[in-house]
Amino acid sequence: MSLAVRGEPQVFACHQPDHVHSSAISCTRRRFLGAFAGFGAAALLADRPAGAQAPDKLFRIDVHHHLSSPGFIAEISGRRTGQVPLMKWTVAQSLEDMDQGEVATSILSISEPSVFFGNFDTARKLARETNEFGAKLIADHPGRFGMFATVPLPDVDGSLREIEYALDTLKMDGICMMTDYQGKFLGDPAFRTVLEELNRRKAVVYTHPFRNDCCRNLVPDVFEPLIELGTDTTRTIASLLFSGSAEQFPDIRWIFSHAGGTAPFLMQRFTYYFDARKDLQPRLPKGPAYYMQRFHYDTANAMTIHPLASLTKLVTPTQIVFGTDFPFLTAKATAAGLREVGLFSAAELQTIERENAVRLMPRYKS
Repeated sequence: MSLAVRGEPQVFACHQPDHVHSSAISCTRRRFLGAFAGFGAAALLADRPAGAQAPDKLFRIDVHHHLSSPGFIAEISGRRTGQVPLMKWTVAQSLEDMDQGEVATSILSISEPSVFFGNFDTARKLARETNEFGAKLIADHPGRFGMFATVPLPDVDGSLREIEYALDTLKMDGICMMTDYQGKFLGDPAFRTVLEELNRRKAVVYTHPFRNDCCRNLVPDVFEPLIELGTDTTRTIASLLFSGSAEQFPDIRWIFSHAGGTAPFLMQRFTYYFDARKDLQPRLPKGPAYYMQRFHYDTANAMTIHPLASLTKLVTPTQIVFGTDFPFLTAKATAAGLREVGLFSAAELQTIERENAVRLMPRYKS
């Protein structure tokens, strides 16, 4: 998600204030899907404008590129989330940005708040709709898209079924998880069964931060994501470390958004805390730095010296993957920022912009 809001969110005729009963939200969703059935599908799925040509050399792989299914657009529109670029997203916009930024393939994923809005059955349906919508984009544009599948957490049983369907039937590249669900971070025992399954599959797990209910509207006149998205990523990394999950599930291949949030900056504190708490040491016997250096971190909204200075002191370029946060930021601007920051050689840029993603997802090697 971006740090800036572009205009006012789209509102439909049956919209009610934020505190309204969920039936009003359902009204919004029904109206949206009715319109989508008539003409919205063509708008969302339309290819690039006639006559547009992709560049000859497309090489980057973008691991942080959002899509919006019609059901997801309906939900965030009705809840006034302010995510206008997601409400207006189309595949033509994605392809145009990819071409301008020399991106060969974008790995699609849903943005926050994902698909759970209080009802398990509704979340399961919206997760399935999102994943099948993404599968259609992949089929319609061979080689241009992959996807990290959405799961309906905190519904564990529903998530296990969706992991099986997404990875075995739809053949998706991995799983997308939010950094927390109902205030529980990913190292919470509630999600242990899900992590066991992902570890068994040696899955790539891309995480996207969430605006935690704990910390809404804390700083007057400051848009919540400005602080909370980076902070929530740090919370879930700390949860995975200090719960012992990073040690117990070593075969999950984690990707954390936005250069890991504030976690690299807090490495000294993590280490001091670990050293002081002898009772915690069996949970992460190799120390916090070992596990954090095995994680992967994307460059979405993190292509300047401020986040990268800390991240590059923690990990080598082999752990950094190219991510743009489209439609909030662009591939062209992200690539330019990585060059202008002056931290990486030409070979390291190639590693970040393509080779690391290929190592995680070998199907994109050719």
